[in-house]
Amino acid sequence: MTRVAAVDCGTNSIRLLVADADPATGALVDLDRRMTIVRLGQGVDRTGRLAPEALERTFAACREYAEAIKAHGAERVRFVATSASRDAENRDVFVQGILDILGVEPEVITGAQEAEFSFTGATKELAGRDDLAKPYLVVDIGGGSTEFVVGTDEVLAARSVDVGCVRMTERHLVHDGVVADPPTREQFAAVRADIEAALDLAERTVPLKDARTLVGLAGSVTTLAAIELGLDTYDGRAIHHTRLPYERVAAITERLMTATHAERAAIPAMHAGRVDVIASGALVLLAIMDRTGAEEVVVSEHDILDGIAYKVAEEVEEQRRSAPGPA
Repeated sequence: MTRVAAVDCGTNSIRLLVADADPATGALVDLDRRMTIVRLGQGVDRTGRLAPEALERTFAACREYAEAIKAHGAERVRFVATSASRDAENRDVFVQGILDILGVEPEVITGAQEAEFSFTGATKELAGRDDLAKPYLVVDIGGGSTEFVVGTDEVLAARSVDVGCVRMTERHLVHDGVVADPPTREQFAAVRADIEAALDLAERTVPLKDARTLVGLAGSVTTLAAIELGLDTYDGRAIHHTRLPYERVAAITERLMTATHAERAAIPAMHAGRVDVIASGALVLLAIMDRTGAEEVVVSEHDILDGIAYKVAEEVEEQRRSAPGPA
């Protein structure tokens, strides 16, 4: 086992995983897994730049993560940055800040790389299960983008498209800097139209309808599972591998679309940072299920973080094998 640390910095949240990983067997033992809502992508779709306050929230979280990584003695750290930092004109400020705090340069990965990490993290532990047919369609619904990956034991096709819960909320549900409370049907119709256009784009590369099992990742999907389970607090272990039928996804999405801010905030397992964006995220998932005809979604707590951890462990093991022995 190799002790590694993985950081995934997305549009809405930044997450840390410190784990002992064995990529050969698929074993992964969590030592520290945490998430902080930093909304790094605040305003990026409109301004093209990372806001100073968003950068400072992100750097503050990274200072806490640096302490945890040091405490656990991780052998190697990999920091992956996704949608918001790909889009920003001033991403050099972000890169330098992370380098100063964590001592590693963030990798601003492509959507295709993001999709591959997500697929590996979500499916590696599903090997050998005969109740989940292949190929899998893994969908990672983030804040700024959604990744689609179809594969069996390896990736067959992948595509990232620019629809996510934050981007859709800011683009269609915000007026004069304030989220509509609640948004109108017309506003959600505009969100749905953007999602459908993105699905058309994804289908040019990824055979969405060929998949036999839909696997859903990230906070929008896991929050829907928490709502369905009636959890008083967010519990990743209870959520992991929950199977949500289409009818329940549709019902919960309708509830979130018609709820006020206060009603969404009162849902026990709802993270405060997701209150304004959860309805858009749920609508992305519902549109995917409509497009693919999926009868259920398998909810996974294991995602891009786990994929990054496996990859880092593989690299460390390869270096150990190739290192010259004692003379």
